[in-house]
Amino acid sequence: MFPSYSWQSFDRPIRLGVSQCLLGDLVRYDGGHARSRFVSDELAPWVEFVSVCPEVEIGMGTPRPAIRIVETDSELQLIAPSTGENFTSAMLRFSRSTIAKLQTEQLDGFVLKKSSPTCGTGRLKVYREDVAVRKDGVGFFAAELMRLWPNLPIEDEGRLNDGPIRENFIGRIFARSCWHGLIESGLNRGSLVEFHTAHKLLLLSHSEPGYRRLGRIVASLGTDEDSTVFEEYELVFSETLRTKPTPKAHVNVMQHALGHLKSLLSSVEKQEILRSIEDFKKGHLPLLVPLNLITFCVRVHQVDYLMGQIYFAPHPKELMLRNHA
Repeated sequence: MFPSYSWQSFDRPIRLGVSQCLLGDLVRYDGGHARSRFVSDELAPWVEFVSVCPEVEIGMGTPRPAIRIVETDSELQLIAPSTGENFTSAMLRFSRSTIAKLQTEQLDGFVLKKSSPTCGTGRLKVYREDVAVRKDGVGFFAAELMRLWPNLPIEDEGRLNDGPIRENFIGRIFARSCWHGLIESGLNRGSLVEFHTAHKLLLLSHSEPGYRRLGRIVASLGTDEDSTVFEEYELVFSETLRTKPTPKAHVNVMQHALGHLKSLLSSVEKQEILRSIEDFKKGHLPLLVPLNLITFCVRVHQVDYLMGQIYFAPHPKELMLRNHA
């Protein structure tokens, strides 16, 4: 780990909501599971799971009749076509009460089952009678979760197979865990300034407008601490990290970091780093290569500002999230 703060600890487990079937539990409609190797194996050492199976928890049982999203008179219903039973009201009641309970437990994110009429985050078939009329549906539990908890990082397990999407989601849940750690250790003007300073390069890699807006929020915090400023910071912090970093943004951040090193490096060292940044930009190298060169130089020359940047270690290296080109 590169930086070290009281509010950043990879030993503090991430509180992650998860569709129960992704953990290998036999709760699917056909009595099976949909175990995710990434969630259950790779992510598990850093995570404390909070599992939910909406269909089982409203009493549908396992196995059970398949259900689908059906449009009737412009309203969406959750119906089992083989029996005609309507689960809409029960699912909405369960979703709202469960989400309200989960909101008291400081979750850092949620991974949902793709293509599920309760947990799918999008691209689901919507039926009118027995015909699929469009494919833009959202699972009933997932829709309520996104509506009632818009700042919570949420992904489905299918999208996590995409390297950049996976990295962005995992970065967001670790950042949210840092925020919860900050609250636990004591949120005040001084600690917020430290937190923001440490996240500057990470924020810049996601969104320059968001980075600048957060800087203005911190600057507006006077000696009389206003809790609404902290709330605004948390909201904008979450919104900024939702934007997926681009290679161009990473290049900008690495060149910015190199500016802090330029008087300390030989021309050969600078050229080697610039060459690796250019190769990353062209897609010939993973992000990890130029970052490793920069972080080595930062350690050698003990550049305090860069030593404290979360950007260089936003998540455990064992997850190998920056190894894709």
